[in-house]
Amino acid sequence: MYDIKWIRDHPDLFDRGLERRWLPPQSAQVLGLDKERRLAQTAAQELQSQRNKLARDIGIAKSRDEDTSALMATVTSGKEMQDSLEKRASELGEALEGRDGLLLSLPNPPADDVPDGRDETANVEVRRVGEPTTFPFPPKEHDEIGTRLGLMDFDRAARMSGARFVVLKGALARMERALAAFMLDLHTTEFGYTEVNPPALVKDEALFGTGQLPKFADDLFRTTQDHWLIPTAEVPLTNLVAGEILDEATLPHRYTAMTWCFRSEAGSAGKDTRGMIRQHQFTKVEMVSIAHPDRSEDEHQRMTACAEEVLKRLGLPYRVIVLCTGDMGFSSRKTYDIEVWLPGQGRYREISSCSNCGDFQARRMKARFRPAGEKGTRFVHTLNGSGLAVGRTLVAVLENYQEADGSVRVPEVLRPYMGGLERVVPYVHA
Repeated sequence: MYDIKWIRDHPDLFDRGLERRWLPPQSAQVLGLDKERRLAQTAAQELQSQRNKLARDIGIAKSRDEDTSALMATVTSGKEMQDSLEKRASELGEALEGRDGLLLSLPNPPADDVPDGRDETANVEVRRVGEPTTFPFPPKEHDEIGTRLGLMDFDRAARMSGARFVVLKGALARMERALAAFMLDLHTTEFGYTEVNPPALVKDEALFGTGQLPKFADDLFRTTQDHWLIPTAEVPLTNLVAGEILDEATLPHRYTAMTWCFRSEAGSAGKDTRGMIRQHQFTKVEMVSIAHPDRSEDEHQRMTACAEEVLKRLGLPYRVIVLCTGDMGFSSRKTYDIEVWLPGQGRYREISSCSNCGDFQARRMKARFRPAGEKGTRFVHTLNGSGLAVGRTLVAVLENYQEADGSVRVPEVLRPYMGGLERVVPYVHA
């Protein structure tokens, strides 16, 4: 959401931000709707003032035993004034709804240092860590590895639920759980995040606050009781501060959660139809920071480093890229994607996105803090990042730790979470 006062003062900068997002200018339309709202508001206030003055005059006249017939005649004809007031109030509501509806549909303007570009081809690589894993044999993709192990079943999942679901069992089910536990332990014991177990069902307001609604309803799953399944724990974690005024001394608030996430993948028809890369239901460990505006960029760098550390300790090669203006998410002003090397595919694939949303979500949620020694309040900055997508991390482990005989080595850091298991071997039914 935008600051309407800032748009009035800086219409050119507002349009420039949209232009960098490859959208047409909107300042004229926004300010036109805003002018209608202000005119309606002024007219309504004038009519209300007239009604209030009339009521006061009648009260004074009665207290003095004066003739009130002329005033009462005005009251008798006051129905016209009431009708006009109600009309103006309706016009005010329509103008406000039109202005705010337009603003809610517009994405966050990019930060100045975000590269311009229409799509992922304009993203800029920041760094690479680790060399791509090589093998003395042709590496397999994760779905073939998991299926041959007898521990990854797409066919039975499809019979129950349709495409883009999987059943994991045995050592792979335990490995997914182990990965999530390892990530949560790292973020909470070393990086200062507070673990949260949030609801997986939320109301409209929560998704409006983080920017998934109204524009991306088709990407979500909705229940018949008007709840939505969360697409990411970013939604409930960020909404923990919705409508609140925080103490400046408590910032930043850092939260992490492991949840199932649900996405319809409406815009990804035909993409990644095989395997676990793009599913309707998946597990993710999320990080969210509620930060002071003056320190949110530092917090963004810190959050990205926390996500990277997970990959470093798992011994997985990766690279970090900064997304261009045409590839960023709706609510983000700057995003770093972390892409892990998948030898079966022979390329890097996204495993985490870490975004600084500035005050964009905070304005929608009315999340503020009170600066020490000041009377007013300021909007906080919100940040979110995957720390990491658990299913995709499992994919990366399978492909990078595969052996020629079809088994998979367990990364050393995970072995304590898997009862000391060092290798996943094909499952044998009893």
